[in-house]
Amino acid sequence: MKSDQEKVKRLRAQINDLRYRYHVLNDPEVTDAMYDGLMDELRKIETEHPELISSDSPTQRVAGKPLDKFQKIKHTVPQWSFNDAFTVENLYDWEERILKILQTELGERPKDISYVCELKIDGLHMVLSYEDGRLITAATRGDGTIGEDVTQNVRTIQSVPLVLLQNLSLVAEGEVWLSAKTLEEINGERAKDDEPQFANPRNAAAGTIRQLDPSIVAQRKLSLTAYDISFFNNEKNNHETLDTQEQELLLLKKLGFKTDVHWRVVKTIPEIIKFWHEWEEKRHTQEFWIDGVVIKVNQKKYQDALGFTGKAPRWAIAFKFAAEQGTTKIKDVYVQVGRTGALTPVALMEPVKLAGTTVTHATLHNFAEIERLGVRIGDTVVVEKAGDIIPKVVRVLEKMRDGHEKKIHEPKKCPICGSIVTRQMIVDKKQNQSVGLFCANSKCFAQERERLIHFVSKKAFNIDGLGEKIVEQLMNVGLVKNPADFFRLTQGDLEPLERFAEKSAANTILAIKSAKKVSLARFLFSLGIRHVGEETTIRLAEHFGPAADGLKKIQSATQETLQSVNDIGPRVASSIIEFFADKGNQKLIEELLAVGVKIESAIPSKKIGNLGNFSGKTFVLTGSLETMTREEAKEKIRAMGGTITESVSKKTSYVVAGKDPGSKYTKAKSLGIPVWSEEKFLEEIKLF
Repeated sequence: MKSDQEKVKRLRAQINDLRYRYHVLNDPEVTDAMYDGLMDELRKIETEHPELISSDSPTQRVAGKPLDKFQKIKHTVPQWSFNDAFTVENLYDWEERILKILQTELGERPKDISYVCELKIDGLHMVLSYEDGRLITAATRGDGTIGEDVTQNVRTIQSVPLVLLQNLSLVAEGEVWLSAKTLEEINGERAKDDEPQFANPRNAAAGTIRQLDPSIVAQRKLSLTAYDISFFNNEKNNHETLDTQEQELLLLKKLGFKTDVHWRVVKTIPEIIKFWHEWEEKRHTQEFWIDGVVIKVNQKKYQDALGFTGKAPRWAIAFKFAAEQGTTKIKDVYVQVGRTGALTPVALMEPVKLAGTTVTHATLHNFAEIERLGVRIGDTVVVEKAGDIIPKVVRVLEKMRDGHEKKIHEPKKCPICGSIVTRQMIVDKKQNQSVGLFCANSKCFAQERERLIHFVSKKAFNIDGLGEKIVEQLMNVGLVKNPADFFRLTQGDLEPLERFAEKSAANTILAIKSAKKVSLARFLFSLGIRHVGEETTIRLAEHFGPAADGLKKIQSATQETLQSVNDIGPRVASSIIEFFADKGNQKLIEELLAVGVKIESAIPSKKIGNLGNFSGKTFVLTGSLETMTREEAKEKIRAMGGTITESVSKKTSYVVAGKDPGSKYTKAKSLGIPVWSEEKFLEEIKLF
């Protein structure tokens, strides 16, 4: 028995070494025959002695029965996406912003700042958690807080180490991808079976990782390239520290991960641009798709000082490659009506492939853009995907005209409700001005539909079961005319409808009832005030105070008062005043409150002003909390008048440290900032 144990140990070590050489180092001397022979020998011993099987054995990469569904999993570290840059000017603007913040935080602009340039792999983001060197979970990004547990599938990816080469506890992040060659092979097989083909490697990787049967995943030969360590357990890891992004990348490789070898440390924007140009030309030379370059501030101390916005790290940006272009013919132009009443012309085109996907529609933005481009129905045009996401028409090829093209005329009436159309000035995020057409009827079906869809969306009331088709169905049968009507629905209203049965109707009503309690920020966002996004609603809620009292203050706020809120300018302030001055909007708010919607504080309002008052205090959260999510903790702090930042500085009042706190905890200690445990935090907000 002892000899078998020793042999198993040696076989596993040799197999893991061959796997690492073949799938990570691309060693051409490793053959399938070498690998398969050793695997067969290991399987034979484990079959005879099942007590020797362990979860990290190479034979267990494809193990377990197909799942019924994926379980949800809470991330140890919030998952962010990057802000994008499309021009050199965007890049310089980003650097200027971060240098200004660092000057404010540190007292001067750093002279030693450097950047790491990495290839932006176009795949599926994956979060890998290791404890004492062993893979515990693998999860998708999800909404950034909660992802799906796809551990069983990720274990089949040969470039993912089940056991690290060092006994460390950490969270690694990377991109799951499928090579173009493998995609071609898969699509060939699917074509034989009359199955729909995958449009591109990214879609194939995402579709594969969501297979419930891990044996199917194993057959598709996915790879994972690791590029970040988002959590490093200092205590378990003998108080080792990672001071730079460069050190993270080197450690990932040292631990046995497949990493991209083309990253570069630079000190200036011109060096970043040079790297970007190099890889824009070489983007198709790699096995994986590349859609840009990610630039990260190298030093962790500066990353911590810069922190995060509501959606992305300030210390990183994705510099995207020029969008892929193609030519096609415009067959027709139709008009969409948005929730603000804006009329957007959309081109219906002959199918064209862009970035691996077939496109038949592209935005023309507005009728001023049609005039500027000189677009006509029947024109041959150049289309591109802006940031590889939204198709748009960028140029007309006039020499291709044959005389049968038709001019596109501005609509005099709304195509949905027939109401008159008005002209209004539009100002985009870059402060560019243009004239847009708007439906003058605020009760237009199209506008109402978009407003209702927005109201129940994830960042607003977040009501499960109310997707776009269901919302439109409820409107068509007359059950829902305004947002308050959602809260008047009964199970009996839903059961007779198509797509509903007794259980689904009951679940939807339960979801609606559960959504009645909402934060002030979410309530404001749900109203769909023009020019007011998620970040603005959070700032308004923080500035004007908790719950219904805060709403009343915002409703009566002056232009000057609103502009005193951080990042709110004249245009946004005017839009807020105009919205709340409208009698229809006033009535809607009254109806929402009347049907039981409660704009809640984190604690009862009577406690505001006692020892739980956080007014003027700034908090930083670190580590994982056990009794609540981070978002819930943030809402409680905001409701009590406090503010939240992502980085620790001398201005921080308190750090709330949950389980496994990171570098923020260490920095707080070094600066002498009070650190509260979760128990202490609960005491302070009087929830014990």
